[in-house]
Amino acid sequence: MKIAIIGTGNLGKSIAKGLIQNNSFSQLFLTKRNIEELNEFNEVPNVFISSNNKEAITASDVLIFALQPTHLEALLKETAPLLSDNHIVISTVAGFSIEKMETLIGSDTTIIRAMPNTAIAVGKSMTCLSGNTQEKEDLEIATTIFNQLGTSMIIPEDQMQAATVICASGIAFWMRLIRATTQAAIQLGFDAKEAQELAMHTSEGAANLLIATGNHPEEEIDKVTTPKGCTIEGLNEMEHKGLSAALIQGMVASFNKINTIKKTP
Repeated sequence: MKIAIIGTGNLGKSIAKGLIQNNSFSQLFLTKRNIEELNEFNEVPNVFISSNNKEAITASDVLIFALQPTHLEALLKETAPLLSDNHIVISTVAGFSIEKMETLIGSDTTIIRAMPNTAIAVGKSMTCLSGNTQEKEDLEIATTIFNQLGTSMIIPEDQMQAATVICASGIAFWMRLIRATTQAAIQLGFDAKEAQELAMHTSEGAANLLIATGNHPEEEIDKVTTPKGCTIEGLNEMEHKGLSAALIQGMVASFNKINTIKKTP
């Protein structure tokens, strides 16, 4: 598979590192205006660095656009004459709809939107995908790419805004919970470094437990709560103070906000 990442900034670099680590391409083109910023990839076999987008697009089958929204429209107009029936266009640009991209490059082109989060840098992104294609093979190519950078899920495009809140903004929400746990651990006697380590790895363990077992969170909660015990005492106090309600209301507020921001139709 020949892949080009067009606009290899921080996100593009993270995607490239995941692809390289998994050896999942025959050729990988990375483009950027200032190619000196991509020097770390110079010695990687079958990776080609260029400032020439046209060259990379012509030589590739899968095109991943990972640039700023303000640059995407002009670049797609430039790209349109270069596209063939074999090209798959993947955009990580938030708020730029498939319909808008179709007006620029044509509705016959396979277009897939991808919404990763910043955990892609460590191969743990939850990436949501939606596309204008009915070809299972095209979607499988996209899921294969992003499953190497974490986990992916195919969703309807009209759920992309919600996915942005849950997964992309969600990183910040979970960071705040980890920070609060760290602060509690400090108050209970641990130094700051120890406290953060306890919070981080406990959070990771809880998530991995659910991933591995497929259980509902309440099933795992039941395993560590005993009658009149300290765990249920803490949980009830947190709920009394509105923990679950605050999280839900915060995410709904974030969703309402994202829908007030002017979106590209």
